[in-house]
Amino acid sequence: MRLYRTTLGPCVEQDGRVHRVTGYSWDQLVTSEDLHGLLASVVELGEPWTDFESAGILAPVESQDVWAAGVTYYRSRSARMEESKDAGGGSFYDRVYAAERPELFFKSPARDVVGHQGAVRIRRDAHWSVPEPELTLLINDRGQIIGYTAGNDMSSRDIEGENPLYLPQAKVYEGSCALGPCVLVSSAQLPTTAGIQIEIHRDGQMEFSGTTTLAELKREPAVLAGYLFRENKFPAGCFLMTGTGIVPPDSFTLRLGDEVHISIDGIGTLVNRVA
Repeated sequence: MRLYRTTLGPCVEQDGRVHRVTGYSWDQLVTSEDLHGLLASVVELGEPWTDFESAGILAPVESQDVWAAGVTYYRSRSARMEESKDAGGGSFYDRVYAAERPELFFKSPARDVVGHQGAVRIRRDAHWSVPEPELTLLINDRGQIIGYTAGNDMSSRDIEGENPLYLPQAKVYEGSCALGPCVLVSSAQLPTTAGIQIEIHRDGQMEFSGTTTLAELKREPAVLAGYLFRENKFPAGCFLMTGTGIVPPDSFTLRLGDEVHISIDGIGTLVNRVA
């Protein structure tokens, strides 16, 4: 089942049929005792919603902040070692990739998360910016993974490469995080064969594309969630980006007007324009 947050309230889609979820806020759904069972009852008992197309799709966030994990794919490890080698930080990322403890960092407050068809941004003081396509976990207030969505972790590689301590400035700024278009509600882990794809369109042409699968993800999603919840509480739940396995070549940087398409099997395609 896919759960959407729209201008007309939450709704659930299964087998091409959409049903409104009435009587619940987004936060109440995320923290419910049995989200999958609740939505299943809506699908079974409710009438199909025929006006879904008229509702605007919002970011699947109400009070949930977004965190992120880094260096979870070998490709990400290599890229971050290369970008920071002149600053003496190259070996840090190799050590993080091999360590038991993952790299976790705060990515975005709920108020700044961009939704499907929204505008993401590149920093004005950055010269080398890329989108990072990431499977993103929706975790309830009890630390349980209850769903999955597509995420775009916008990053300023030149700022991070200048000094690894600048990572928050490279990663956390207005318009740096997009999620959507929906949440795939499932307590089961996605299969490792699930594909992640990115396409970047510029002036009507394909400027870059890449693919990977969850088989390349080094750390189990449940392990990442477990570390995040070790000493943190999230009364409304949270999102956790799981890292990227697709990095454009060093010669590439985003430009204003670029359109980023991030697709994940079973979830759909998140589309954002760079503004």
